[in-house]
Amino acid sequence: MKAIHETKFEFPGQTAFYRGKVRDVYTIGDRLVMVASDRISAFDHILPRPIPYKGQVLNQVATYFLNATKDIAPNWLESTPDPNVAIGMACKPYRVEMVIRAYLVGHAWREYAAGKRTLCGVSMPDGLRENDPFPEPIITPATKAEEGHDEDISREEILRQGIVSEEDYLILEKYTRALFKRGTEMAAKQGLILVDTKYEFGKKDGKIYVIDEIHTPDSSRYFYADGYEERQERGERQKQLSKEFVREWLMANGFQGKEGQQMPEMPDEMVNKVTQRYIELYERITGQAFEKAKTGDIEDRIYKHVVGALG
Repeated sequence: MKAIHETKFEFPGQTAFYRGKVRDVYTIGDRLVMVASDRISAFDHILPRPIPYKGQVLNQVATYFLNATKDIAPNWLESTPDPNVAIGMACKPYRVEMVIRAYLVGHAWREYAAGKRTLCGVSMPDGLRENDPFPEPIITPATKAEEGHDEDISREEILRQGIVSEEDYLILEKYTRALFKRGTEMAAKQGLILVDTKYEFGKKDGKIYVIDEIHTPDSSRYFYADGYEERQERGERQKQLSKEFVREWLMANGFQGKEGQQMPEMPDEMVNKVTQRYIELYERITGQAFEKAKTGDIEDRIYKHVVGALG
């Protein structure tokens, strides 16, 4: 199976190019062309091998949720002319990610297990076990790093540093909670629990928009609802659809993104497993069968679709 590690297009009218962790972003006038590659990142490092169909899953799940939430928060998306491509308006991004957590898991659990009871200025109650729900979802922002690790930051520090104005931050919080509520409801209908996620926002002509992906396996964590309570009672690991299993594989192979550590290369069996997990999430969260795009000449396919969409 062919996969996209990186792209190097020269589109008509192209004025800028930026390579993110998993997306290649082309600026054409006041629009962005985001190509979802098959790169996969963990611990803020890009793994050596791409994952076939991951970019298609990422792009199509993001499109699904952006279209399903535009009534509660305006977003940047205009069209998806190719399974791996999204085109939309260019906004000036805020330098924070709005992370919202409904359960004590992942980074929050690692901090909690280390004895901390405050995360990003938000208190976490005593007596919780891993994967327990919080009394109510908490917002734990992170600074958006150009390279390397994103850093936890409190609401108070964001306002003190002037990273976001108080007026805008209140809107970001409102949108974050509304989007998470909608995502939680949609996941529940498919037998899933939306555990935590992150949202990115930008501004254009004085208006705030959701930018980038939402509720994808790269930005979110899902538990299976069936059996959740029983697994918690027995102290068992939760069955989940997220990138956490990739992180766990890396940790088991001696890599946590720390200085001096050598990133292992995934064997074919693990690459295929990751592909299947991404496809499974798409089908579970959308209730639709995943249709694999033709991968014979992905770059040529993408180029023709983008040029055709831009006119």
